[in-house]
Amino acid sequence: MIFYTYEEKCALQGSAFIELQFCRAPADTDIKELVAVDSIENGRKDSLYVSDADRFYIEYGKYFDCGIYNSLKQGAVDIYGINYYAPALIDPISEKLNKEKPEEYEALAAWLSQAKAHNGFYIFGI
Repeated sequence: MIFYTYEEKCALQGSAFIELQFCRAPADTDIKELVAVDSIENGRKDSLYVSDADRFYIEYGKYFDCGIYNSLKQGAVDIYGINYYAPALIDPISEKLNKEKPEEYEALAAWLSQAKAHNGFYIFGI
């Protein structure tokens, strides 16, 4: 498996997971605050978790090449840092996933559809 629920992650008893988390901050929140380390709370129950960072990067890195880092720069998913994806990026990412159908994309596509109810989403690295 690539994607795990909170319960599955806990059962694995590890701590080295990438976390895909909904951004709950208001839409008018400044980008500096959105990507600030002090604004981050890991371990949400509605997050998706990934234990194999290399596999995630190989399978999914090209879909997440537009995140904003803690440094406010934008680029490829940083599997060791903070990556923020604005709401406007959800549909283009979902369209690519549904077109190309990488392994286990259905779980991610379903989760991304829920991200539309939030101020985008994060990918937190290991």
